Amino acid sequence: MSRDASQPGEATARDATPSDRSRPTAPGSRRLLETIVGRELRTVARTRTFFILGLAFAAVVLGIAWVGGSVRAGYVPTLVDLLTPLELLVPVVAVAFGYRAILGDAQRGELDVLKTYPVSNRDIVLGVYVGRAMGLIAAIVVPLVLAALAVVVFKDEGRTLYASHSGADSPILFARFVVLTVLFALTVLAVAIAISAVVSGTRSALALSVVALVVLLVGLDLALVYGFSAGVIGDESLMYALAVSPLSAYRGLVFESAIVVASGTGPAAASPIASLLSLGGWTAASLGIATWVLNR
Repeated sequence: MSRDASQPGEATARDATPSDRSRPTAPGSRRLLETIVGRELRTVARTRTFFILGLAFAAVVLGIAWVGGSVRAGYVPTLVDLLTPLELLVPVVAVAFGYRAILGDAQRGELDVLKTYPVSNRDIVLGVYVGRAMGLIAAIVVPLVLAALAVVVFKDEGRTLYASHSGADSPILFARFVVLTVLFALTVLAVAIAISAVVSGTRSALALSVVALVVLLVGLDLALVYGFSAGVIGDESLMYALAVSPLSAYRGLVFESAIVVASGTGPAAASPIASLLSLGGWTAASLGIATWVLNR
């Protein structure tokens, strides 16, 4: 038998045509997912609006912490001063990062190009979400870390803003606050990603984003208040009902994991498990909606 003869099923380099050898191999799904994430990160880094928004957020956070004098009182007084403003600022920043994420790709034709590759719509949504989330986390965490560093530098050991904090003030409590703020931001970002997939134009995206902000910041809480006052929600179930709203879930988690811990006493403000499940449920449902819309 000639050395050039091949066994059945074997392929040799000479069997391949020049066009076969020059044809590029399609990248795997994981590689494409990493590419989408990297592209979103580059988009965030190159977009001046996100940079200005991050600077404005940092200025407000540091300004509130400094003007209120909480950085000189301790970590817990600082997070108490920041909690209410962040309940408004974090959703606004998160929506700004995500409300045109998928819509922008559709308008530029990039979404159609992505669909020609072996990548699922779920991976497209996940890649967009993860890339935007990285930029959002940086925009939120950096100012909060700077506020914590300001407490380290300027804290007056002989002064306490709240008597209940004098024996329990700790950077660990502030770190919990930062983590919970990030979770809240990621939940709202997922809602914004869903909006960007549902709408067909920039104006409708902006209008629906405003509606979503009103519902998340005011509407759900008002509904809970009405349900409690009307007797629909009982005293025993109130803590669990509060978890339905992402804002109330975030607020309750901060109280339970930081403020109540610092004071050492106080009524239960929320169900931590129900609140965490709520944030996770809102995130998963929103990303699921975005994927379903792309699959249509």
